[in-house]
Amino acid sequence: MHFDHERLDVYRLALDFLVYADGLIRKLPRGRAHFADQLGRAALSVVLNIAEGAGKVSAADKRRYYLTARGSATEAAALLDALSRVRLLDEPKCAEGKEMLLRVVSMLVKLARSLETSVNAVSKQPNDTVRDE
Repeated sequence: MHFDHERLDVYRLALDFLVYADGLIRKLPRGRAHFADQLGRAALSVVLNIAEGAGKVSAADKRRYYLTARGSATEAAALLDALSRVRLLDEPKCAEGKEMLLRVVSMLVKLARSLETSVNAVSKQPNDTVRDE
């Protein structure tokens, strides 16, 4: 038996990025806790928002969590750029992480778009309440 999120390729890829990020964090020199904390939070946020979104019933809720995960993935990409800029991460290792994140973002955008039609259909349904005028 599996949870819904465990069936998603994007979830597994987000877990791979979390492992990648954890490896980077362990190698950061002392005094760089701000980078470590922020990268760890962003990487974990991607994973957790995908899982929470997959567990939601409504398309609108799922979409919102997937888009939040996308935001966390782009935050993580910016952190890799920052680490590279301050010479704490070499270019090949930065490119490796950003490649994973590009795939995660692409998959999340596709998931969100697939749910968009469901969300729009629900919001366009006529209101059943009768108003006295």
